[in-house]
Amino acid sequence: MYVLHYAPDNASLIVRLVLDGAGIPYRTALVDRRARQQDSSAYRALNPAGLIPTLETPHGPLSETAAILLWLADIHRLGPPPDHPERTVFLKWLFFLSNTAHADLRMIFYPRQYAPAEAHRAHHEIIAARMLRHFALIEAAAERHPRLFAAATPLGVYAVTLTRWSALYPQNGPSWFTLSDFPVLAALARAQEARVETPVIARAEGLGPHPFTQPQQPNPPEGSVL
Repeated sequence: MYVLHYAPDNASLIVRLVLDGAGIPYRTALVDRRARQQDSSAYRALNPAGLIPTLETPHGPLSETAAILLWLADIHRLGPPPDHPERTVFLKWLFFLSNTAHADLRMIFYPRQYAPAEAHRAHHEIIAARMLRHFALIEAAAERHPRLFAAATPLGVYAVTLTRWSALYPQNGPSWFTLSDFPVLAALARAQEARVETPVIARAEGLGPHPFTQPQQPNPPEGSVL
């Protein structure tokens, strides 16, 4: 059985939704961010970067969200296989979501890591504008490839989780993202919420009754988001 090392409403949420959506057995292991457990020697032995998530597999621990999703897609047939005509589309958007959109969104989450305090406002404006351009591309891709971007699929879950975080952060900063501006992604958010696994995971991580269509700040029963 896989072990998913997670923290509430972290990138592990993406992997958890995909695992549950596919009915793949696993168990969770909390990484307590409040206690900086991600910096412990035990966790660093699994994931030297100290990032979340890590998935323990029969072949060893695997980290990096896109790598985990790609591995699960290939092992459990959750995406196009290497010889499928849509494989190039799948890979392109998986790594765009991970390496471009998610990476840029982190710059909104943690402005202190990227700009001095006096530049935070300008930093936010620049990155928010970039993110809106990214979401326009994701919206078009989801409309063009609805099967690849369906609820519970690696691309669909990744995209809709990024919309959740975009609506919530920066927590004490200006609002910049409106889901209804992206009707295809809004429909995907509704479809993900309608799945049986979503409310179960939402309760486990304290995400509220409508984690994607009406996101609210998490109130997890265990662990810490930051």
